[in-house]
Amino acid sequence: MKSDIASTIDRLRAAGEPTRLRILALLRQRDLSVGELVQVLAQSQPRLSHHLKALTGAGLVERMPEGSFVFYRAASRGEARIFLDSLFTQDLIEAPTLHRDAAQLAEVSAVRAASAESFFSGIAGTWDTIRSLHYPNESIEDALLELAGPGPFDRVIDFGTGTGRMLVLFAPLAREAEGVDLSHHMLTVARANLEHAGIADARVRQGDVTAVPFDSSSADLVIIHQVLHFIDAPGKVIAEASRVLKPGGRLLVVDFAAHDLEFLREEHGHRRLGMRDDNMASWAADAKLKLSEPHSFDPPDASSPGLVVNIWVAEKLALPEEANA
Repeated sequence: MKSDIASTIDRLRAAGEPTRLRILALLRQRDLSVGELVQVLAQSQPRLSHHLKALTGAGLVERMPEGSFVFYRAASRGEARIFLDSLFTQDLIEAPTLHRDAAQLAEVSAVRAASAESFFSGIAGTWDTIRSLHYPNESIEDALLELAGPGPFDRVIDFGTGTGRMLVLFAPLAREAEGVDLSHHMLTVARANLEHAGIADARVRQGDVTAVPFDSSSADLVIIHQVLHFIDAPGKVIAEASRVLKPGGRLLVVDFAAHDLEFLREEHGHRRLGMRDDNMASWAADAKLKLSEPHSFDPPDASSPGLVVNIWVAEKLALPEEANA
């Protein structure tokens, strides 16, 4: 294991090159693919890949594969984050070259937003159909904020982040917020939405909600919003949420109550027709979570049949003896 001095020297060597410094400045603003860095910096992909390899090796940049893409992120925690914070002083941040790069990045982001809009417009009909069957999203979101508590939260993780709506909602209450989703297309939408909302402290990455790429006991709030009905084994997702929660942390699950609208399975890919309360209680108990009675929202009067939306709140037991209480 390297000494602190050796690690610092490695970081200085990695960052001490003009292009690498520009890369770090850009990645501190948002996650970017190699192709996006090529567009901003007007350098070849092999050259930038070489620089990214050096930065990754020094721990200053994190590599995140996403299908056929690879995204990169500046170190967001630990000694590497402290190093970057000290490196990017106010004088350096205002360097003309970095300002030009930031302006070019805005143009690249506009292309990303257009791609996201194109994808989302193709599925908007599906979302509208389901939305018409249940209680208004705005009221459900207000309830979520109330049930989560006032914060501030150290770290919020959104399982199956989709469009990133939960991150937009909760990021103002969190020091750090991150979402995970399997779909590259949905992650493109989420990134565009976060950029449009001007949210810098929330990120997304690709991952499976049954095995998320986060450390155990690393989050004080986990959200699973309208995800479980797409999952064959929801209990695994609940267990994974418990794993990443800190003792005393809170889980919010939003999903439909059990129903018999078979067309949602046939036409919209729902694996389960809602969540039964007894199943939720069993999954929570297995995951050592204390589950409260769900908060239910009936469908609009004009919707017949409709969908009941439930919000389940569960807390990770802080002490071993609480599990036996």
